[in-house]
Parts: sequence; C-alpha cells; structure tokens
Amino acid sequence: MTMADTHDRLDLPLAGLRSEFDGEVIAPGDAGYDQARTVFIGGPDRRPVVILRPAGTSQVARVVTLARESGLPLAVRCGGHSLSRYGVCDDGIVLDLSLMRALDIDVEHRTAWAQTGLTAGAYTAAVGAYGLATGFGDTGTVGIGGLTLGGGIGYLVRKHGLTIDNLLAAEVVTAHGEVRHIDAATEPELFWAIRGGGANFGVVTRMKFRLHEIPTIVGGMLMLPATPKVVVSLVEEALAAPDELTVMADIMVAPPLPFVPPEHHGTPAIMIRLCYAGATDAGERAVARLRGLAPPIVDLVRAMPYRGLYEMDEEYDQPLVAVRSMFVDSITLADAETIIEQIRATSAPMASVELRPLGGAMARVHAEATAFAHRSRRVMATAAVIYKRSEDRPRHEAWVEHLAAAIRDGSCDSAYVNFLGNDGPSRLRCAYPGATWDRLVAIKRRYDPGNLFRLNHNIPPGGTS
Repeated sequence: MTMADTHDRLDLPLAGLRSEFDGEVIAPGDAGYDQARTVFIGGPDRRPVVILRPAGTSQVARVVTLARESGLPLAVRCGGHSLSRYGVCDDGIVLDLSLMRALDIDVEHRTAWAQTGLTAGAYTAAVGAYGLATGFGDTGTVGIGGLTLGGGIGYLVRKHGLTIDNLLAAEVVTAHGEVRHIDAATEPELFWAIRGGGANFGVVTRMKFRLHEIPTIVGGMLMLPATPKVVVSLVEEALAAPDELTVMADIMVAPPLPFVPPEHHGTPAIMIRLCYAGATDAGERAVARLRGLAPPIVDLVRAMPYRGLYEMDEEYDQPLVAVRSMFVDSITLADAETIIEQIRATSAPMASVELRPLGGAMARVHAEATAFAHRSRRVMATAAVIYKRSEDRPRHEAWVEHLAAAIRDGSCDSAYVNFLGNDGPSRLRCAYPGATWDRLVAIKRRYDPGNLFRLNHNIPPGGTS
C-alpha cells in the first residue's frame, strides 16, 4: 500500500472528522503537522496520514474504531518519550492524548483521577500544591500514561513503590472501541496486565492514583569523583539506607557545565540525583553519609518541595540514543572498574551507566501481584549513549551491549520495559519472563486478538513475534 493509497482511504473520514471532532485533526500540509509528528527521541523521519488529538474518551473510542476499520497502523502517544519512537508511525494514524489533561484531586481521601495526556511534571506540580505526591519517573516531561503502564521507577520507589503500586483504577478503551472501567475487583486480569504490561491491551485514558503526603523532601544533585570504591560504597549505602532515600547515580565523564569546577571537566564522576521523602533532619543525616564517601565536586542538595526535582529537567533536541537496561543483585569492585574504564574509553558525546539501588516498598509487593516481574532485584543498571550521527549507531549499540554483558552478574538476562529500545523479541521476553509472559499473552488474546495495539513493545496474541 502506498502513501497515496492510504491517504485516499482516509479522505472521507478526515472530512467528517474535521467537522465532528472537538479536538484537533492534523494532516500533511496542515500548519503544525511537522511539529505534531515530532517525538523526543530522534531517528527515522516518520510521516503519519493523520494526527488526531481527542478532547475526551468518547473521541478516543472513535479513533480506535477508525483505525480498526481502516486497517491502518495506530500509534498512541502521551508525552512522546518512547525510546523506540512508538508515538509516531509512517502511513498510519497517530492518537495523541496531549489535550487530555484533566486532573481531579480528592485531598480528603488522598486520591487523584488523571487523564493520561498529563505529564509527570504537570501532575506533580498540581498535587504538590496540597503537599501531596504520586511517584512517577525521573523526568517531568514524560507522559504519565506510558510511564505508568511500564511500571514506573522513580524518586519514590523505595518509599512508596512503583507507580503501578499506587494505581487504584483506570479507564480503558479496548480494541473494539469499548470503554471499560477497571480495578482490582472489576476485570482484574486486565487491571493486572496494564500494571507493567505496557500499551498492549488498550488505550488508557484516565488513571486513579493514590496520593502520599510529602510536603518537603531533601533532594537535588550531588556529584562525587568516580572511583571503583566510591561507586561500590554508594550502592551499598543506598541499599542500606532508610526507605525514604532513593538514589539514581550516573557514572559519566563530568561535563563542562558552569556549576562543575573546571579542574573536574572530562574526569570520571558520579552524578547523583536523590530524594529523601521524610523529615528534613533525618534526610540531612542520610545525605551526610553519601557526602562522606568522597569530597563532593558539586553539592546542590537542599530541602525543597518534591516538585522541585522535576524543575531540574534538561531538554534535548531529539537525541539519538542507544540503551541497555537490566537488573542485577550487586555491583562489585570489578564491575565498577569496568564501568569507569569503559566510560573513559568511549568517544561518544555523552555516555553513562546509571545505577538505581532498589528494594524497600517496591520489593515488598509480591512478584505475581502485577505484570512487573523484577521485584526482588536489588539494582537497575542502564548503559546509555546519546549521540548525533545516525551512522554511528552500530558502534554505540555495540558499546552499550558489551558493557551490559560485562557487568551482568551471571544471573538470567533481564530488562525494564520502559527502557527498551528497538531490541527485538528476545529482550522483551527478558522484561516478562516465564509465567508473566504466558499470562500477558492470554490477556492479549482476549482483549486484542487482532493485535491492533502493536506499535509498542508488543506482546502478540499468538505468543510469538
């Protein structure tokens, strides 16, 4: 089928949609088309036949029905941060939820109903006005929909668990255009699947979250010199700390930024983003243990509102990214030596290995309670490269794969679905091992037997890609 063919097939529906749609209908040649098809991660130049931005759930159902009846590919996007660029497609329909940003906060009962076009930063700022929070990821511009469906490992993961551990109910548009309201008692299998199983089972238009009282935190960025001993000690301290402390540590070459002393530019460093969600004095004591590991290069840690963590976000101009994520149970001195050696050696414009010590509330939820299967693992490790030229992709992909293999601790391969790129079916099975995969396939077969929702980290109804 050619682009012209698909455009012809949609001429009549598009004319009707423009008159009946309360949201936005954006087609090639319209003002704003190029901006509307842009996503966060760079890569191939994809051109959808139409981009539809509905204003409500009934219109989402209309778009899903249109995609099913036309046979055109359907891409669904919230914030457009997918590492695989699944939020945009060639010769198909993009369902863009970014106009759906309603938020209903119940302060008394500590819950919030949120439409999935909201970003984590916008949600956090709104509930933060009441001293409340739900834990999402580490970036404010990410859409809450896609992030939640994959699990959600953020600043509150040790204190309050994954984002899906705080998801109480959801509104879902299925492949047949039906609107379902689900929770643990109503369609529990579908509710189980969307908590970690990704976007395979429908378009989630609203989510009900648990809110936690977090008026202030101790948090921000701390940079330490990277030596093998400091890396290992940091992980050990973070794992042994109170659940209130969550640490994300990027081992990298210190960038030439204004707040980094010039004598440290180009030297291995650990950029630590941290959050202590508890009393300020206890937070200061916990952070003091980290400061004591080595003389800080940069210390921007302070008491602040929780929403302040998202105000530090950096914007990138459609970066090209190579990523490998995995879960391990320890980081040894040999692992740390390998990481620092490889960080020194790479010629990439920006490369890092991020270590997220886990445990706490996340680990206390039973592994079978949701579709997130890696509850017992102690550390998430992610090797990543941000680069500029597409022709350099094979070299950077080889680097992240080599480094991931070097620090894998002999256990089975594993992956976090929200950090998967175009890794292929075998890596997806690492995110959903064993019985988790089998159960997801059965639910997929029930709710989307035709695999309409396939532009994602796809779980096919037949079980094999």
